[in-house]
Amino acid sequence: MNKTPKAGLVVAVFILAFVGSALGALLLHAPSLNISYILSDPYYRHVTAFSFYQASLSTFISVGLAVPVAHALSRREFKGKSLLLKLFSMTLVLPVLVGVFGLLALYGNSGLLSQVFNWLGSELPFSIYGLNGILLAHVFFNLPYASRLLLQSLEGIPLEQHKLCAHLGMSHWYKFRWVEWPRLRQQLPHVSALVFMLCFTSFATVMALGGGPKSTTIELAIYQAIKFDFDLQAGAILALWQMLLCGVLAMSMQKLARPLTTAVNSSDYTAALIRDDRKARLWDGSWIGLSIFLVLPPLAMVVFSGVNRQTIDVVTDARFWAALGASLKVAALAASIALSAGVAVLWSSRMLRLKEQPGQADKVELIGTIILVTPGLVISTGLFLLLRSVTDVFSLALVIVVAVNALMALPYVIKTLSQPMLQLGQQYHLLCASLGVRGWYRLRLIEWRALRKPFAHAFAISFMLSMGDLSAIALFGSQDFRTLPLYLYQLLGSYQMEAAAVVSLCLLLFNVGCFALIEKLFTRSRKAL
Repeated sequence: MNKTPKAGLVVAVFILAFVGSALGALLLHAPSLNISYILSDPYYRHVTAFSFYQASLSTFISVGLAVPVAHALSRREFKGKSLLLKLFSMTLVLPVLVGVFGLLALYGNSGLLSQVFNWLGSELPFSIYGLNGILLAHVFFNLPYASRLLLQSLEGIPLEQHKLCAHLGMSHWYKFRWVEWPRLRQQLPHVSALVFMLCFTSFATVMALGGGPKSTTIELAIYQAIKFDFDLQAGAILALWQMLLCGVLAMSMQKLARPLTTAVNSSDYTAALIRDDRKARLWDGSWIGLSIFLVLPPLAMVVFSGVNRQTIDVVTDARFWAALGASLKVAALAASIALSAGVAVLWSSRMLRLKEQPGQADKVELIGTIILVTPGLVISTGLFLLLRSVTDVFSLALVIVVAVNALMALPYVIKTLSQPMLQLGQQYHLLCASLGVRGWYRLRLIEWRALRKPFAHAFAISFMLSMGDLSAIALFGSQDFRTLPLYLYQLLGSYQMEAAAVVSLCLLLFNVGCFALIEKLFTRSRKAL
């Protein structure tokens, strides 16, 4: 049996040192670790309560709507369904500010709907800023994602069960109650907990649409304390409080998650749709139409608004190209580091599993996903406090932003590659050991050829996440170093909506284009072998 590769263990130790240093700086600057310090301050209590309140409402609406949407999608086949599902899968990694701009262009005070209401002689009945906008944005991002996860659960129902329902003459309601709902109920706790975590740690959405102190979350309060008030103690204690709450939420989510039994389902699903009628078609069509209405118009507004009289001025502005260059540099470096670190961690954990040491393997992989418990802004805050007394923090902005983004992308790499790498190891590790193929040669001859598509997907996801991230650059960005998301946020903050529209469209096109290019390059390279 091969020895356990040390590369993954080295990466795990480096991650622990990196995160530990940041947390150590937070502990040194925190005035107290007593929870009563948080609970005794009215502002901290309000920020904490609002964080839970908006996350709970966002989760309830997103997952509540996702159940009928997923159910309708599982029963209907129509033109463009595959494209719609791909779009649903991309909303999780869509640059947040691109989606926010689309919502502002549609529902904002000067947006399309507001203009329609003004033309009719009335006013828009709600404001997108504050809790309304936060909920709307979270539903826009999380409803498609939750629907996609629940749809996968429904697609795992064996075709034999559908045929049995048809044989027994079950109505739609009884089939949903006795066959489909138990499957959904098994997955709902995991999906709800995941959506809640994403909404609870939301940063860019709340920063763009929060609308004042009444609509401030813990993560936004950390940014305001450090960036605007330069209150290092408040930033430190809030960061530790955020980390504690995220740790409790992550452990709760782990307990709620239940592994699903997989089943190979037939693609001929519509044949098992029994007792179809106009009412059922209208019901399913309404929910699918609602999901399309929530997701497509904001993206369409990004495209339509992006070509305007400011287009030439923006694309010829040196600040735009500097921000684009910084974004591409950060995304490429962070994605490369995340992919390399993820492969190293999984290589070590895989060998431990093959040695029948699953506990040790789980610990190695858990270290790689530690960012799920310590959000990027918390790590950035700790690094800011750690380095400010040693050097000029802003001179190391690129290094810090790349490192934080790589750490934030690492869980997605591990999630994408863990099962494919383990299955490949179980299939070929004895053959490689007998032939003496190990290390770099095994990676190049076996892993790279067999796992090219998962590698491409992991790199592309990491690239898109880093390209659209605002949490790290928001703290370390300056006039000399800013990415496209930060540039877009600055334009939105100064109400330069036409220029912001151009930047939003460019950011969207660059993300989609880079994603397609990465997939194409990996596919072409594979065909050339």
